[in-house]
Amino acid sequence: MNVNRFSWFNITSLTLGFAFLYIPILLLIVFSFNESKLVTVWGGFSTKWYTSLLQNDGFMDAAWMTLKVAVVSATIATVLGTMAALVMIRGGLFRGRTLFSGMIYAPLVMPEVITGLSLLLLFVAVGWDRGFWTITVAHITFSMCYVAVVVSSRLVTFDQSLEEAALDLGCNKVSAFFQITLPIIAPSIVAAWLLAFTLSLDDLVIASFTSGPGATTLPMKIYSQVRLGLSPEINALSTILIVIVSCGVIVASLLTKRSALKKSQYEQQANASA
Repeated sequence: MNVNRFSWFNITSLTLGFAFLYIPILLLIVFSFNESKLVTVWGGFSTKWYTSLLQNDGFMDAAWMTLKVAVVSATIATVLGTMAALVMIRGGLFRGRTLFSGMIYAPLVMPEVITGLSLLLLFVAVGWDRGFWTITVAHITFSMCYVAVVVSSRLVTFDQSLEEAALDLGCNKVSAFFQITLPIIAPSIVAAWLLAFTLSLDDLVIASFTSGPGATTLPMKIYSQVRLGLSPEINALSTILIVIVSCGVIVASLLTKRSALKKSQYEQQANASA
């Protein structure tokens, strides 16, 4: 039985789905170039809101704070999450394995409000003044589990015979890990870092609980401004973020295709030589 994959129903559904997703984003981009201060009334083309955004110290400080938190938390979470993945996949059976795995996966299903409140109570109990480092620790806590899941999925399919061959050729376990295992799982580690970085950039709830005076992230700043009234500067800021994310997705796609092409060419050469 032949099924027409490009029926009018499928085309209509696909069009409506993409329109629902992307028309609001396109409208936001268009109105970021609006001359009028009213975000819903077109008053002519202008780029003054981008200039005004760059001169807004509040937004710039929040953006810089968000970027610092995201880079530091993603890096530390990637290291800890990779170590946790290695223990879960390569550690074998050990006492407390079930508890360890449960604690790693718990933040995945834990509501952000509960995570933020528990971390707030912890910081208050130990007398840690809320600021940059409390937000960073909070982001490490919930993003580390995502890193562990991503890296674990790669380690499950890893061919351990490669490590065994390296050990037979004279490498010790540490050298075999850094020369064989780490380069092979590097793409998953990079993907995990990007995921942790994105989660940190996007977080609002947990950062609201763990931030303090002088430590405001960009999502918190945008949310507070929207509650007071929508400003065209927010449209300009959102447009810049959309462009940055789009460029990152395009670059990642090109690198992925390039890596796949090189792998295919290598396999063809190997088959030809065999």
